[in-house]
Amino acid sequence: MSNAKSRPNRGKFMKPAHKRMARILGYALTLGDHQGWEAFSALAQARMTDQERAALAWAALKSLDPDQAEMTAAAVLGSADAPLPPFLGGMEEARSWASYANRSELKAYALATYEALGPSDQAAFHRHINERKVAA
Repeated sequence: MSNAKSRPNRGKFMKPAHKRMARILGYALTLGDHQGWEAFSALAQARMTDQERAALAWAALKSLDPDQAEMTAAAVLGSADAPLPPFLGGMEEARSWASYANRSELKAYALATYEALGPSDQAAFHRHINERKVAA
């Protein structure tokens, strides 16, 4: 009982606007298709504050495993896509691309690039990495 008294805006005192959004969420879950979620997104933008939408997004992403959360966020925000061929300087452009890439893109291109190197370049790469570890 003391909990209900200390939190008067919870339970039966839910704001009408929040009740409407909860109902709209229920419709989106029931439909379970792209159109239903697009409609929910549009209505959430119109009827919820930035802070409420950010909290909802945080809670939804936190409920996913890290790889799935990253893929979901990348689907909304976009990703770096495949790196372009170097125009002027390969390393500078590679670093620029890497600053926009998500974790799974970085891992995939790093491994694929390493595997494409010849044995002497792989050995040089290992030396470079080991030198950086010692310097750190």
